[in-house]
Amino acid sequence: MDNDLAVLRLLGLGARGRLVVVGVDLTRKAVMNGKVKLAIVASDASRNSQEKITPLLLARGVSIINVASATALGGAVGRDTTVVVGVLDDGLARGIRAAESEIRRTG
Repeated sequence: MDNDLAVLRLLGLGARGRLVVVGVDLTRKAVMNGKVKLAIVASDASRNSQEKITPLLLARGVSIINVASATALGGAVGRDTTVVVGVLDDGLARGIRAAESEIRRTG
């Protein structure tokens, strides 16, 4: 998904600035504490992983963007693979939503 590059770059910046949490467990904990503004979920996440995180995100009203593979998503945040990244910062979440909207608009 080459179109996801802008989103992945923003996530990388967020990871370096500690504005995101990485992985199912940390994201679940941050969601339950009301800290996650946006969640990025790998499009190839296993059904089991999706069942662990998606219902909680939806129940708590957290927006979800499905982008990239687990490998690309992990690479953006300094891991081999990851299924989900939770965005903690409002400004970063706005930037990622804008980048994702631009991807959809321009195809």
